[in-house]
Amino acid sequence: MGYIGAHGVAALRRYKYSGEDHSFVAKYVLQPFWSRFVNVFPLWMPFSSTKMGSCCPWVTPILVSGCDALACAFESLAFGSTAMCGRNTFWLWVIAAIPFYGATWEHYFTNSLILPTINGPTEGLMLIYLSHFFTAFVGAEWWAQPFGKSLPFLSWVPFLKDVAMSSAVMLLMTAFGVIPTVAFNVFNVYKVVRARKGSMLLALAMLCPFAVLLGGVLMWDYLSPSDLIKNYPHLVVTGSGLAFGFLVGRMILAHLCDEPKGLKTGMCMSLFYLPFAIANALTARLGGGVPVFGEGFVLVGYVIYTGALYLHFATSVIEEMKNSLGIHCFRNDVFSHFRTSAAFK
Repeated sequence: MGYIGAHGVAALRRYKYSGEDHSFVAKYVLQPFWSRFVNVFPLWMPFSSTKMGSCCPWVTPILVSGCDALACAFESLAFGSTAMCGRNTFWLWVIAAIPFYGATWEHYFTNSLILPTINGPTEGLMLIYLSHFFTAFVGAEWWAQPFGKSLPFLSWVPFLKDVAMSSAVMLLMTAFGVIPTVAFNVFNVYKVVRARKGSMLLALAMLCPFAVLLGGVLMWDYLSPSDLIKNYPHLVVTGSGLAFGFLVGRMILAHLCDEPKGLKTGMCMSLFYLPFAIANALTARLGGGVPVFGEGFVLVGYVIYTGALYLHFATSVIEEMKNSLGIHCFRNDVFSHFRTSAAFK
């Protein structure tokens, strides 16, 4: 099964990456640091593809964003274990995945990845890393106890004082991080669609696969007698994270290959396993609480299916790109390397 056609190959050759990062931390701290730190290494160390200019502009969105999509799941699992979040580990992943998908969706329509002043790749990851270090000093139980006990000087805050600290943080992240970011994404897409006299319904339709993924997993958990999100959070998040990675990767590929705007039915391949899983859980409701297949085995199958699908997608796209564009993956022509080395002397 091919992912890139002749039109896609022509679009790849024309593609130019565009992005903006308005983060003050990135602008005034990280970028100056890396600009100076890079001088520690000798000039001959960069990849020869970088020197030769053969590092294609689509490498950043499809490689980096693809890895970041998977990182949403793995970092949610890591922090969920650190903070003893239990079933809330799944919701940590949801909180990370929603703005990530929204940013990818916005990039698809605006042709530019715009990171706001406070964004996930910079401030979000920085806060997570600091939280890991902070937990080493206060202990994981700090996140499990009530908000009012963890932060006594804020015990007067209504609605939060009796909520677990980890849950309170998630609520605050949703209110002040996720919702404003998604609103920002929708507003930017609306401006572009209106300027091009397109259909906002077609634009919103591209959000359906992700909504179906979340809805399907929640329906599976609701029908299952095993309380999947509580008892098997690692398998649920890993399988859903791999399915999410496929959705993001497929949308990025559609952007790079200049495919028509609207719902991509190929994205739904990552959702094919969910009807079977939901039907199996439903048999437990109808058959005295015992499903036809054990939920543990079905969950492992979910991870295997989504993992195999994502692996097939990643390897196939890489193979098609390098064959269509006449380039290598992870290596360069020896003679070109020698010519480049001579030119740098």
